[in-house]
Amino acid sequence: MHHAIRSTRTGTRRRLGAFLATALAATGLAALGGSPAHAADVNLVKNPGFESGISNWTCSSDSGTTVGSPVHSGTSALKATPAGSDDAQCAQTVSVKPNSSYALSAWVQGSYVYLGASGTGTTDVSTWTPSASGWQQLSTTFTTGANTTSVTVYTHGWYGQPAYLADDVTLTGPGGDPGNPGDPAPAAPGGLTAGAVTPTSVALSWNPSSGATGYNVYQDGTKVQSVSGTSATATGLAPSTAYRFEVTATNATGESPKSAPVTATTGAGSGNGPSVPKHAVTGYWQNFNNGATVQKIADVQSQYDIIAVAFADATTTPGAVGFTLDPSLNYSEAAFKADIAAKQSAGKNVVISIGGERGTVSVNDSASANNFADSVYALMQKYGFNGVDIDLENGLNPTHMTQALRALSAKAGSKLVITMAPQTIDMQSASAGYFKTALNIKDILTVVNMQYYNSGSMNGCDGKVYSQGTVDFLTALACIQLEGGLDPSQVGLGLPASTRGAGSGYVDPSVVNNALDCLAKGTSCGSFKPSRTYPGIRGAMTWSTNWDATAANTWSNGVGPHVHGLP
Repeated sequence: MHHAIRSTRTGTRRRLGAFLATALAATGLAALGGSPAHAADVNLVKNPGFESGISNWTCSSDSGTTVGSPVHSGTSALKATPAGSDDAQCAQTVSVKPNSSYALSAWVQGSYVYLGASGTGTTDVSTWTPSASGWQQLSTTFTTGANTTSVTVYTHGWYGQPAYLADDVTLTGPGGDPGNPGDPAPAAPGGLTAGAVTPTSVALSWNPSSGATGYNVYQDGTKVQSVSGTSATATGLAPSTAYRFEVTATNATGESPKSAPVTATTGAGSGNGPSVPKHAVTGYWQNFNNGATVQKIADVQSQYDIIAVAFADATTTPGAVGFTLDPSLNYSEAAFKADIAAKQSAGKNVVISIGGERGTVSVNDSASANNFADSVYALMQKYGFNGVDIDLENGLNPTHMTQALRALSAKAGSKLVITMAPQTIDMQSASAGYFKTALNIKDILTVVNMQYYNSGSMNGCDGKVYSQGTVDFLTALACIQLEGGLDPSQVGLGLPASTRGAGSGYVDPSVVNNALDCLAKGTSCGSFKPSRTYPGIRGAMTWSTNWDATAANTWSNGVGPHVHGLP
């Protein structure tokens, strides 16, 4: 690194290399993981886990916001982005007592992340980490001066560096405001019980925990839901399978320990769900001629398990869609229907895709949601489609798209296949509209095949920035979905079939296979390696079967057998 560094405390400038080599010795910064100076039962920091956004915090140059993933605990964490002349400092002033000892800590991710306290009346303190690829705790201690009644605690990054994350900021010691000594984290909930069980869901309930404002539900050790009440239903489960559940209570101070676990076994499956293989390959079939090989549905390569017909068209009725075969394909409707039926007889699923780059379908109220469901179901009945693919690249309303897909599910039944193909920006956070919709319909969702192409650089689940075209871009971004609430069976990797299939982001089939192995088995990873494996990951998707055929089926022949051979 050759950036000049300006100390936020002294205003002096020195080169980063010299600063890193001498900072600990010259300034007496506390080491990582230092022991607290004072044990206390309460945290004096307000909104320490950023569960209420950045309330009670002030971030320089509006650099701070909150994200739903990754988090250290609870449902939110701070994400602050430095600029060339701003270090993204987020601070809070806390009441303290004079001549008292305090311990300050926080969990952080990112490069050159700092934690400190100023205005102590003695020696102001800070501590930092040059690189935290996962959650890392920073800790320091200080003693207030004889006249000190408040201090400012802060986090910040460094000029021109990527965004950093912070969560669970804790300041323990004597409270300076007797009327607001700090709220303790709630106790672990009691009475966790499993109620009604179906082949794909388990109903849970528990006793309220005093002081709690919300609860997190953990399934086999992984957080899968955050709710405000004392009940939840775990969905998207496999039939005849045992699951372990635990619950924690949360408030602005933090998260309780986990409750005593309860184990429940789902009921036997009826065999009426979608007939999609455990590991599946999805391909888009082009209902137009753009220079790629023109295909009939019958021509689509046998490696494809889900064939998405691209695209349905918007109509003059808000939310409604229609479909017409492109005349340039010289493809009769009767032959099209027969080819779909033949693919289904061979164990394939054919769905109608809604949207695309130029798609103008808008579902933004209850009426358009009903129109969408009615029109898609009519196409399913007319052509024999197994379901629908949501490829709306100009945004969607999660409330009304959820309504539309649930209405379609009620009409089509349990065999309905629902796939999605969001862009990378749509799945950076569980608060984004696409991600929300996927989580809202998790119990009926088949797979989300995010488009890992035509994308700028994006954050991975570790807070680092990755560029497209690498194993790390695929794995670190998939991790956001895998840790953000989707089941591994609902996550697929979407890539172009050839360099002509997208403006950017093409990777060799071997890169796709390496990413799948990294996620499923923990092998063939790049610099990013997930903290656990996801052997149930669904598979991969490509745009398009036509561009694949143009390239002598290199993509499907390279990726298809590998997907079908996953554990």
